[in-house]
Amino acid sequence: MTHKPSRSEFLTIRGLRSHVRHWGKEGAPKLFMMHGWMDVGASFQFVVDELKHDWHVIAPDWRGFGLSQRNGLDTYWFPDYLADLDAILRHYSPDQAVNLLGHSMGGNIVGLYAGARPERVKKLINLEGAGLRSSRPEQAPGRYAKWMDSVLEKQEMRAYPNQAAVAARLQKTNPRLSDDKAAFLAQHWSAQNDAGEWEILGDPIHKQAGPLPYHVDDVMACWSAITAPVLWVEADQTNMWDWMGAKPAGRVELERRLGHLRDVTKKMVYDAGHMLHHDQPADLARMIEEFLLA
Repeated sequence: MTHKPSRSEFLTIRGLRSHVRHWGKEGAPKLFMMHGWMDVGASFQFVVDELKHDWHVIAPDWRGFGLSQRNGLDTYWFPDYLADLDAILRHYSPDQAVNLLGHSMGGNIVGLYAGARPERVKKLINLEGAGLRSSRPEQAPGRYAKWMDSVLEKQEMRAYPNQAAVAARLQKTNPRLSDDKAAFLAQHWSAQNDAGEWEILGDPIHKQAGPLPYHVDDVMACWSAITAPVLWVEADQTNMWDWMGAKPAGRVELERRLGHLRDVTKKMVYDAGHMLHHDQPADLARMIEEFLLA
C-alpha cells in the first residue's frame, strides 16, 4: 500500500512539547483532524490517502498520546484539551475560521470548542463524538472515591515483544483491519522501550477513572451555540452504545442530542465499526469532501 507522505513538527503548546503531523502542501486549504482516546494523529493516514482534492491536513497528537509530551500530573483534565486546541488553531490559523474534524474523544472536544469559539470554526465534522451517559448527583461520592483509589495505584501499559504483536492486538480489537493497515498503525501506536519491548504511546494515567461528572446539559449548551454547519458521521456497526446507553434508549438520546445542532447533516458509514476512519476510509473521505466543498 502506497501512502501519501507526511511530515512531523513539534511545537510547545501550553508548556508541553507537542507533536503535529502534516500532509499536503503549504497554502492548500487547511483541514484539522483530531484523534480519539488512545489513538494518534497518524491514524488518519488512510482517510488522507483517499482525499481527491488538495488539502493541508494537520493532525496533532493530544497531550499524553503519541509523540506529544505527557503532562506529568495525576490526571488529564478535559478542559486542557480545549485550551490546547485553541492554541494549536491560533498557531496555524490565527486569522481565519477553520475546517475542524474530530473522532470519538476528539469529536467531543471539537464539539465543545465550536460552541465556545463559534467564530473560529468554518465547518465541523464529528465522527462518533456523541458523549457519555449523563452523570447523576448521587454518583458523585463514589466517583470521587474511585478516582482517589485509582491515584494510589500505579497505572501501566502492556508491553509487546515486537511490532507484529502490537499489530495483532490492534486486529483483535478491530478484526476489519487488514495486515498492512495494522502494521502501519503499530509503527505509530507504539515505541520500543529500554528493555527492547514495544509499549503503547499513551500515558497509562489515561486509563484511570476520571473524577469529574459528565453534565450533558452543559455539552448541549455548547452544541446549541455552534454556528458552523456540522457533518455528523456514525458507523452502522458502532459500539457507541457502550458509553451512550443501550439501544433503543441510546438511539433516542443520540437523536435528542443531535437536535441541538442548528445545521447538521447526518451520514452513515456501512460495514464499519467505531474506528470508521480505518474501516471505510474511501467512503468517509468522500463524505468529508462533499461536505467541505458544498
